[in-house]
Amino acid sequence: MKGIKAHFIKLCPWAAGTIVGIIAMLISLGSASAAPLAQDAPPQSLSDENCKSCHLNVSNLWKESPHAHAFDDPYFQERWNGLGKPGDCLSCHTTNYRASDGSYTHEGVSCEACHGKVESNHPPAIVPIRSDTEFCGTCHTTTIHEWRLSGHAQANVGCVDCHDPHSQRNLFEVKDDLCINCHQEDMEAYLEDIHITKNIGCVDCHALVIPPDPLPVDGIVPTGHQFTITPKTCVACHTDALHAGFSLPGFEDGAKAATGTVTETQVTTSTLLQNNQLARENGMATEQRLQALEAALASRQLARLFQGGIIGLVLGGSTAWFVARNVRRTFGESEHESAAEEVEEQDDEQKS
Repeated sequence: MKGIKAHFIKLCPWAAGTIVGIIAMLISLGSASAAPLAQDAPPQSLSDENCKSCHLNVSNLWKESPHAHAFDDPYFQERWNGLGKPGDCLSCHTTNYRASDGSYTHEGVSCEACHGKVESNHPPAIVPIRSDTEFCGTCHTTTIHEWRLSGHAQANVGCVDCHDPHSQRNLFEVKDDLCINCHQEDMEAYLEDIHITKNIGCVDCHALVIPPDPLPVDGIVPTGHQFTITPKTCVACHTDALHAGFSLPGFEDGAKAATGTVTETQVTTSTLLQNNQLARENGMATEQRLQALEAALASRQLARLFQGGIIGLVLGGSTAWFVARNVRRTFGESEHESAAEEVEEQDDEQKS
């Protein structure tokens, strides 16, 4: 009996270890079988707040951007309320707008507007990015229509090649640096140009925007993304150097009215806006002033053409008179000489 008890005592540690091992195996098998079930569970959608908690740098850029304030911007609110709060505007100024019930998930353009639904399996799952130019153009309709007519479109230079998609600012703090980054070969002639000596940069002419006056009801105005130079671009600054010899209301001193100087025109976009304000105070809209200037220039050219025609007629008539007079004189002298010769011949015949 004592031997059996002693043998049992010897087996207890082994039995205890075996039981513990079996329990651990069962727990492991249970965990292993539960893992595939967790992986098969569908991922959940993440909110914008989840994005901001990880992407702090992007969030800081975005929260000061026009996208973030597309809805609460005072200018938009003024125009939108003035138009009676049309729902079509909210398709771009909010996120996930539904026309059927007028609801939306976010005021302004949030992460989801460009990235779509972000799910809980990110990372490592990749988040889609809709940053191509055509996608931007679904809201920025005026800009994309101008861009399509530009050399940038032909060279396939799109929105994100020049703009940070999160802050919407230029990739370079100095705007002209953005131009020079690609157009280095075009700078040689420009560096010799008088414009650069007057601190007039690329965008001051190539991206000049003359706001319509009065502004359209919807507030949509050109953005300067066609990058072309037109006569209006030159007229906007060189109103005091047209050498037309006359003045127009609102154009008497041109850029000097805004700069307060009598030197060569030194105009930036802000100067142009000041000049436009002075013209508006004189009671003439910008477009009206431009039309008046063009009409006056055309009238001036017509007057010069008329003057040239009169001078041409006078000179031509005088020349014709002198030529005819000389011809008649020459013809008269010839006839006189012929008559004299005939008289001499007759005298000779009589004498003979």
